[in-house]
Amino acid sequence: MHPIPTLEEKISKVDIISCATLSKTPLVLGKYLKPGQHIDLVGAYKPDMREADDDTIKKASVFIDTYQGGLKESGDIFIPLQSGVLKEKDIKADLFELCSNQKSGRKNIEEITLFKSVGHSLEDLTAATYYYNKFKNE
Repeated sequence: MHPIPTLEEKISKVDIISCATLSKTPLVLGKYLKPGQHIDLVGAYKPDMREADDDTIKKASVFIDTYQGGLKESGDIFIPLQSGVLKEKDIKADLFELCSNQKSGRKNIEEITLFKSVGHSLEDLTAATYYYNKFKNE
């Protein structure tokens, strides 16, 4: 692996974009996205932080870990909701709805999907349980 000088040169060449930053300025710019990409935003957990710009939010089918935290804790969702770029009804599902098959995820291979996590403890518990069960008898 080696660092790249700019995100712009690579963002349209990858299938999955994952961000875990404390950025207050969007790093993922919608103008560089291509059909079928998935954007995973796990950083920028405060209302004044952003990893993705408005164009990304407009282009993507948006999923969040929880409505309770996702709508107010992260600027990636909070700011577009406040400005009208995103409506609450436009959010496709939360993690609970996806995992219980109440709602479905990606509809087709061309769809750009975005998952925003604000760090709900269910995600940590699920990972811990998985690895505990996997290694407890070794």
